[in-house]
Amino acid sequence: MQTNASPPMPPYSSLIALGDSFTEGMSDRLPDGSYRGWADLLAARMAASTPGFRYANLAVRGKLIGQIVDEQVDVAAAMGADVITLVGGLNDTLRPKCDMGRVRGLLTEAVERLAPSCKQLVLMRSPGRHGPVQQRFRPRMEELFACVDELAALHGAVVVDLYGAPSLSDQRMWDVDRLHLTAEGHRRVAEAVWQALGHAAEDPEWHTPMPPTAPPGWVLRRIEDVRFTRTHLLPWIGRRLTGRSSGDGLLAKRPELRPYEERDS
Repeated sequence: MQTNASPPMPPYSSLIALGDSFTEGMSDRLPDGSYRGWADLLAARMAASTPGFRYANLAVRGKLIGQIVDEQVDVAAAMGADVITLVGGLNDTLRPKCDMGRVRGLLTEAVERLAPSCKQLVLMRSPGRHGPVQQRFRPRMEELFACVDELAALHGAVVVDLYGAPSLSDQRMWDVDRLHLTAEGHRRVAEAVWQALGHAAEDPEWHTPMPPTAPPGWVLRRIEDVRFTRTHLLPWIGRRLTGRSSGDGLLAKRPELRPYEERDS
């Protein structure tokens, strides 16, 4: 884990999470069909030790960095939370055409607005998974992460390095769509951010891979590849080519900074 500043010791009294599907919580699905995710898990931990703790989650799946800046940044800055997490730009890098100069500029704008409005800004090097989609766009991703590191150093933000965590490269941490983390993956991300904020580790080995298991046979892998292509990859490519998003028309699941209660999780 990489940090660019020494965060003050907890407790913090409030948290706002900004971003896209990663922060919304896909694919950590609850029984009612809604998504939980690492930010909700982190909020639950922080609330357990801080009476009156408040939490907002403005993230919406599919959002590009420009949409995050336009729709989430000023709203979050005005709320005045102790901790703000910002993870964005990865959706831009996965588009067929991507102006990385514009992405860096927008991310810089977001950080410059958010850092003065909170006690601690948290940025991330998003988790990566080995595969044809990620491999193709890896240079863009690493350019984005270099920008994250530079901005964190300038503005005293904490950087949580998920990209370099061996555990999150394990295919068992990823849902069948191969783009979103499972519940276990989200749990490990919550632990990583928890530690980055100065809390005592509950799982010091969150970055350690799970024990190996026998890989599925060739036939099963091909069946899974065909199912993945039909159900997830082709619709995803279609949205990229037409400029549509899975989050079009959706609202943030927790748009107000309000007290967190146990039943919220």
